[in-house]
Amino acid sequence: MDEALQPINVQTGKQRLKSYSGNPFSLILAVLVGVSALITVLTLVFIVGYILIKGIPNLNLDLFQLEYNSENVSMFPSIINTICMTVLSLVIAGPLGILAAVYLVEYAKKGNKLVSIVRITAETLTGIPSIVYGLFGMLFFVTTLHWGFSMLAGAFTLAIMVLPVIMRTTEEALMSVPDMYREASFGLGAGKLRTIFVVILPSAVPGILSGVILSVGRIVGETAALMYTAGTVAELPKSIMSSTRTLSVHMYTLASEGLYIDQAYATAVVLLFIVLLINWISGRIARKIKKG
Repeated sequence: MDEALQPINVQTGKQRLKSYSGNPFSLILAVLVGVSALITVLTLVFIVGYILIKGIPNLNLDLFQLEYNSENVSMFPSIINTICMTVLSLVIAGPLGILAAVYLVEYAKKGNKLVSIVRITAETLTGIPSIVYGLFGMLFFVTTLHWGFSMLAGAFTLAIMVLPVIMRTTEEALMSVPDMYREASFGLGAGKLRTIFVVILPSAVPGILSGVILSVGRIVGETAALMYTAGTVAELPKSIMSSTRTLSVHMYTLASEGLYIDQAYATAVVLLFIVLLINWISGRIARKIKKG
């Protein structure tokens, strides 16, 4: 640490201790916050460590065979299905959520009752259990539209599930962009649409990507909704109308059968790695766009 900064840090620490001594309630809150943060970090480390310890020793080449059977219980078809399901769901929900947020922030008038209704509805939909989405998807997409158990039915169900998350996070990201950006763009002669797509949206990319990352995590980890809509067939998809099994469904199926617990732990390791990889790639993209 720089020696020039040490007196400042010591003085700041003394000021904090003095403020805490004068207000015991603040000291109690500070301790509770610190303990809560420590418990959260330790819980996360324990869960990740437990999965890695249980799963890594059970990883082998048989789990990555091209075709699934009862002997190798390969997860490779489920990996491909998970990637396809994630991409298809984001292609459906991403543009809708972002454009809806653009309308709410940039075009809708302040105090508009429709805007408040949309926001309340989005927040309500965020808290609905996934099994409810699964039942809706089964009744509407699978039965009413006669899509059957298919990747398309699962993707639309997941798109409806993550749409409120993308919309609300994008809305908050757009609202965090300073108004001076808009004023400067208008002052240079740019129109409304050009200002939105050239100035505002690039500035809000980190916040938008945070919503996309949250959506990806929910899509990849979803089980109940997909069992009612996409099915549990452990095969490579022939088309978007094929029944599929994602990694989370694959892991649940193996664990529920009780015969492949070790393979289920190995699947959890791969699922964790995929989520971390997606988060890393999204972070890199956000940094590059922000620098550019």
